[in-house]
Amino acid sequence: MSLAEFLDPLQRPLVTVLDTPVSWTEVLGFGSGALCVWLVARQHLANWPIGIANNLFFILLFTQAGLYADAGLQIVFIALAGYGWWTWTHGGGPDFAMPVRRTTRTEWSLLLAAGAVGTFGLTLLLSRATDSTVPFWDALTTGLSLMATYGQCRKRLESWWLWIAADVVYIPLYAHKGLYLTSLLYVGFLALCLVGLREWSRDQAGARRRPREVTVA
Repeated sequence: MSLAEFLDPLQRPLVTVLDTPVSWTEVLGFGSGALCVWLVARQHLANWPIGIANNLFFILLFTQAGLYADAGLQIVFIALAGYGWWTWTHGGGPDFAMPVRRTTRTEWSLLLAAGAVGTFGLTLLLSRATDSTVPFWDALTTGLSLMATYGQCRKRLESWWLWIAADVVYIPLYAHKGLYLTSLLYVGFLALCLVGLREWSRDQAGARRRPREVTVA
């Protein structure tokens, strides 16, 4: 069986929402994405493998929709997931997982500079090298997501604010591209981000000097 034959069932319409067919890929991306964000909010290690599965579904989905930066971003997410998985289990020492911390001024400076340069460069690339109809917005969400992922890997509290900013752009962007179920998923992501921000804030404020064990069961 060829790769195209294997992937074809995932790309077939499952239901129709607002006269737009919704594929198995989008449905599976919806479910795995929602579960992943909930697990992140709970600081559960299983968020990383579930997130990798979500990235694979979204590579297919975003390529079909012409969101090339978002599709490529998923590959970066997979690599970062491996780093984040290792960091969460080894970053706090041999006995405890990494605790939640605040983002430092140096980290903010580097993140903002990298985000701005990356968004500008990716906008030019998408405008000139692809048929993207939303090059700036595709690039902006990519930049915000990478900044947020770095913070998530390092358990920086402010990573939730970056995810919230990205979701605010993602929701109308995906609706504009006809990905209504994915747009709805990101409404759920936004709500889960608020929950995650609350949970991590409590953890950071109440146990600054008491490293917390990561749940593995």
